[in-house]
Amino acid sequence: MTDILLPLLPLAVLGAVLGLDTVSFPQAMLSRPLVSATLGGALVGSAGGGLLIGAALELIALETLPFGASRYPEWGSASVVGGALFAASASPPPGAMSLAIVAAIATAWVGSWSMVKLRQVIARLAAGSQSALDAGARGAVIALQLKGLTADLVRGFLLTAVALAVFGPVTRASIAVWSIDARASRAIAVAIAASVAGGAAWKLFHGSVPARWAFLSGLAAGVTLIAFARWS
Repeated sequence: MTDILLPLLPLAVLGAVLGLDTVSFPQAMLSRPLVSATLGGALVGSAGGGLLIGAALELIALETLPFGASRYPEWGSASVVGGALFAASASPPPGAMSLAIVAAIATAWVGSWSMVKLRQVIARLAAGSQSALDAGARGAVIALQLKGLTADLVRGFLLTAVALAVFGPVTRASIAVWSIDARASRAIAVAIAASVAGGAAWKLFHGSVPARWAFLSGLAAGVTLIAFARWS
């Protein structure tokens, strides 16, 4: 049991901190998939593997618009899970990318639900201190903030730990029977992520001609850099 729990502990702590960054504090963009998946991969020995998954998840996360109290995926903790699962193998086998992305998306969905429940808990805590808050009591405000931050930290820790404990064995078992070629499975995963990103980008720039040209110019520059790096 100790051999199972100890590797999960640093990843769960990282997921807790990055889940906290999503909304509560400090909102420094550390919870973006590109960052959080890279950090998750680094903790298991392959920052490059985490970065690769983070790039794919970032494309999917472009669809997310975290406005106000709306419900949206919690990518911070989820990307730690995806990055760690993919980077756990020194040479990722066929299906590893697809399975890591699925695990991250599922975790992000559960994380979305957990954030709604957290808001309900904080609302009940605020209601219990309503008179002190109405009076502007400094201690009551600080206490409510600390309780909310602590609850969010615990939420991210449990979410990451449970997701890794569940999806780790499922991923290993699925990879053992995966029959699709590695290139084909990765191409499908990247194509799906790119299509989601394309739809998200279209919603943002289709109504503005200058924004459309700016997007196409950036896309052309990126493709040129990739081609140059490929053939140089």
